[in-house]
Amino acid sequence: MNRPTGKTILLIDDDSRNIFALSAMLKARGFVVKSATSVKEAIIILEQDEPINTILMDMMMPEMDGYQAIPLLKNDARYKNIPLIAVTAQAMAGDREKCLAAGADAYQSKPIDIDALLQLLNSPT
Repeated sequence: MNRPTGKTILLIDDDSRNIFALSAMLKARGFVVKSATSVKEAIIILEQDEPINTILMDMMMPEMDGYQAIPLLKNDARYKNIPLIAVTAQAMAGDREKCLAAGADAYQSKPIDIDALLQLLNSPT
């Protein structure tokens, strides 16, 4: 049995199957997971004053994608210091750089490399 990490992850993804799979994996490793299927929903969760340690953001979403959402969050004093990891199926040359240029602190391509993601999540922030 894994001990709770005490870290809360906000997972933003418009695909409920991705949320389910990633949430299950993270919860099994002791993380608390909150999820949102849109940036609008994520902002409501962030405004609840419960500490969020890391945001995992899907880059390709309807309404507002990660490339629009990351600068919005990083330019807000309330959220700018929360580490934000871009998670995307876009794994072509230049996609990592594009995510980091938008303001993401790190990048993970889908399918998720669980060990690499856990290393990012468990690094001191």
